[in-house]
Amino acid sequence: MEESFPFHYTLLEYLFTLVGLLLFLLDIALDIWTVVSFYQDGAYVYMAVMIFLLLGSSVLLQVFSWIWYSDSLEKIETKVETFAKRHLLIKPFHFLQLGVYLRYAGVIEISTTHFLRHTNSFTEGVAVYLNHDLQMLRLFETFSESAPQLTLMMSIILQRGELELTTGLKILTSAAAIASSVAMYHRCMRAFLPEKHKMSLISTGVYFLWNLLVIIPRVTALALFCSVLPCYIITHFLSLWMLLVLVAWSQKTDYMEHRGWEWLYRAAVGLIWYFCWFNISTGNIKSKTILYYSFMALDTVMLLGFWCWKVFEYAGCWSSLNPYKVIPTLLGLYVIGILVKTIYYRWFHPNGDREKITEPTEEGQLRLAAACYDMEIDLKQRASLHAAAAAPAQPFTGVPNRHRKMAANFYS
Repeated sequence: MEESFPFHYTLLEYLFTLVGLLLFLLDIALDIWTVVSFYQDGAYVYMAVMIFLLLGSSVLLQVFSWIWYSDSLEKIETKVETFAKRHLLIKPFHFLQLGVYLRYAGVIEISTTHFLRHTNSFTEGVAVYLNHDLQMLRLFETFSESAPQLTLMMSIILQRGELELTTGLKILTSAAAIASSVAMYHRCMRAFLPEKHKMSLISTGVYFLWNLLVIIPRVTALALFCSVLPCYIITHFLSLWMLLVLVAWSQKTDYMEHRGWEWLYRAAVGLIWYFCWFNISTGNIKSKTILYYSFMALDTVMLLGFWCWKVFEYAGCWSSLNPYKVIPTLLGLYVIGILVKTIYYRWFHPNGDREKITEPTEEGQLRLAAACYDMEIDLKQRASLHAAAAAPAQPFTGVPNRHRKMAANFYS
């Protein structure tokens, strides 16, 4: 009896994609408004930094998007992407910084088709594949634009002494948006898991919470340091970022299809690690996580220590922030965040109490292969892929390397 693959691209994921597009457009409008505000206030240095962050992040996303399109031009399935390919518009779209919108159009098109026409599991697999790439790009955008922007805005608020309740709520909302981006990517990876491991709203909430609790102290410490030693934040970032890139290299990452572009991926990982943990390899993940959080805790304490030193040096200028209250609060949030993470991996992660899996199971590989579809396989073979689950696992050809690797890391 024929059965379909449970890809789990549900209506909720579809709605998340639509909301993500609206928030993406809203974010652009707010960024433009912020740049104009800096110009009107005569804060040209802040305006230049803001524009640099916006353009740098946009170029990074377009480069990744174009590389991934180049690796799979013959595998394009959606009508909008096929039209762009036929008229040689994919490269111009990316040059004009519109590549992400093309991907959004593709995801929304095929997802809408699936839900309205109740198409087969192959179409749902295509939606999973496209959505994964989109969520990965949003993750890169979060830590190349949103997190640095939040750090910049917080440092400006601290320097101007404009810290109020409404300002604090805006900061908390921005931090929540960063944590939600990480949670949405994690939820996207659950599409490759069996139905019983589908990510519930409670599980999503716990994952979101621990990321929020560790991101807030990290970003706040960077903003406090930047508010008193603005010139040294660049030195701190470059030195730590280069170290993190070397650590990513030591993990022997193999995410990109072409080795030449692997350093770009490692550079992006180093950027993510500067703010938050992101798993890129299999193996002893527990030891790597402990090492990472210990190192970042020491770095955060160092940043807070420099801020505290400047506060005491210029006593009276920072009366609104008491170091004896700020530092224990931030470190306490950091510790609580790590405890919540421990709770998540103990009771809510797919592995839970079970034996660790360093590579996807045969069923997981099969689901991943269909989700990452191989256009060299004809329609008849696609329909019978599920029958291969009972046979010994064979290497899958045509599966994008990045999806295979990230699925393996997710099982770790």
